[in-house]
Amino acid sequence: MAKALALLSGGLDSTLAIRVIQEQGIEVIALNFVTVFCRCTSHGSCKLEAVKVSEKFGIPIKVINTTERFLELVKKPKYGYGKNMNPCIDCRINIFRIAGEYMREIGADFIITGEVLGQRPMSQRKEAMRIIDREANLIGLVLRPLCAKHMEPTIPEKSGLVDREKLLNMRGRSRKDQIQLADVFQIKDYPCSAGGCLLTDPEFAHRMRDLINTCDANVNDVNLLKVGRHFRFDSETKVIVGRNEDDNAKIDTLSREGDVLLNLVDMPGPLTLMRGEITDEKIQTAARLTARYGKSNFLSVVKVSVRKVEGNASSTIIEVVPMSREEAERLLLKKREHVTHDIENYRSILK
Repeated sequence: MAKALALLSGGLDSTLAIRVIQEQGIEVIALNFVTVFCRCTSHGSCKLEAVKVSEKFGIPIKVINTTERFLELVKKPKYGYGKNMNPCIDCRINIFRIAGEYMREIGADFIITGEVLGQRPMSQRKEAMRIIDREANLIGLVLRPLCAKHMEPTIPEKSGLVDREKLLNMRGRSRKDQIQLADVFQIKDYPCSAGGCLLTDPEFAHRMRDLINTCDANVNDVNLLKVGRHFRFDSETKVIVGRNEDDNAKIDTLSREGDVLLNLVDMPGPLTLMRGEITDEKIQTAARLTARYGKSNFLSVVKVSVRKVEGNASSTIIEVVPMSREEAERLLLKKREHVTHDIENYRSILK
C-alpha cells in the first residue's frame, strides 16, 4: 500500500487533502508543526485541532515544535517578508525540509498538503511552490490534492500510486469549493480559515521588527511580545506594562535575571517589566509609567515598588508623579505603516 505523509494544520484545507487521498486507499500519517508565532500556541488549540482530525480519521500524528529553527529564519529570511513580518516562503521551505526528513524516516512515498493555488499571495503561487519544493529537495514529491490539476503531475501520479483524475482543480481565495467538499465528506465543526500566524498581524509584526532590530531575540523575548503595552525608551531599553491580571501573571513568569519589576504599593495596578540597560533615571521613568496605568493615575504622588530579578533581591520603594498621557504616548511602541516588499517585488525575487 502507498503511504503519504500529510502536513496537517488542523484546518479545513489540510483535512480535505487527507480525505481526498484516503479515498484512493492510500495510508496517511500526519505531521503537525507549532511555533511560538502560532496565535494559538498559548492554549494549544493548533495542536488540539490537528490531533482531533487525526483521531477522527484514524491516522497517527507527530507534533514538532520548530520555534528555535524558525526564529532564525524570521531574523533574516532569504526570500523576504510578506506585508508584515511573515517570511512565508522561508517558513514553508523549513517545514518541507523537516517533513522530507520524516518522510524518508518512516518510509512514506510522498508528502501531501492542503495548499490551494492562489489562496495566499506569497507562498501559494506556482513559482513560489516550485522554489519551495526545490529548496527542500522534494521536487516531484509534494502532492497538493486540492489544486493538483493546475500543477504538473508529481512522481506518485506518474508512477500510478495516485489517480490524477480523482484529484481537484481548486484555485483562488474563495472558500466555496472547500465548503462544498466538506459537505460531501460530512466534515463539520471545522475551524475558521483566518490566518494563524502572529507575524501577519500588523501590531505584532511592528513589535517583532523592533525586537530584531534592537537585540538578538530569543523565544522568551518573543513570548513577551504577546502581552502588555510595549514602550521603547531607547535602543537599549524596553518596558512592558501589564494591562490586566492575566498579563501581570505572564510578565512575572517571563521575567528573567537582570530584568527589573515594578508595581504599585498597596493599590491595584500593572506589573511592569524593564529589560535592557537599567539606570536610575530609566527606573524613575518606568515607575511613572506604572503609576500612569494604575488606579493611582489621579494622585499627585504614588509609591512604586522596584525589584531587580536576581537571587533574593529585595524591593525598594520610590515615590513618583504619574506620567501624563502625552508622555506615555510618545514612548509607546505603536504600529507604523511599513511594507517591506509588495507582490511585484516577490515576483521579481522568485523569477
